[in-house]
Amino acid sequence: MKQQRMTKQKQLVQRIVQSHHDHPTADQIYLEVRAIDNRISRGTVYRNLEQLSDAGIVLQVKVPGPNRFDCRLDYHYHVICNNCGAVFDLPLAYQDELDKKVSKTTGFQIDRHRTIFEGLCPTCKEKQEQETPKD
Repeated sequence: MKQQRMTKQKQLVQRIVQSHHDHPTADQIYLEVRAIDNRISRGTVYRNLEQLSDAGIVLQVKVPGPNRFDCRLDYHYHVICNNCGAVFDLPLAYQDELDKKVSKTTGFQIDRHRTIFEGLCPTCKEKQEQETPKD
């Protein structure tokens, strides 16, 4: 793979992603970048996100809906709210024994697995409970 230059635009995109812990979408990142430098195009932000992800500098989280970006590079799990779409890091240790089990069962060389849990976040669950009439 060709070595990519670390341009000022790419540094800005990287800084925005790394300032977040809420897994922003590419569009959210674009809007923040534009607030700092209105000359950067959407295409430039998206291309830089792809390059930063390919280089292992940021993590692209593939979830239902638009993909998200994460500043955490360690192997970890995510949970997504089916109502509001918020994505959170899950405080659960990576289960590398699953990689070994799948490798043994299938013959695949497993590098890692990605698991996303889905449900209602505490805020949406509380709102839902408040809106549900009690009998």
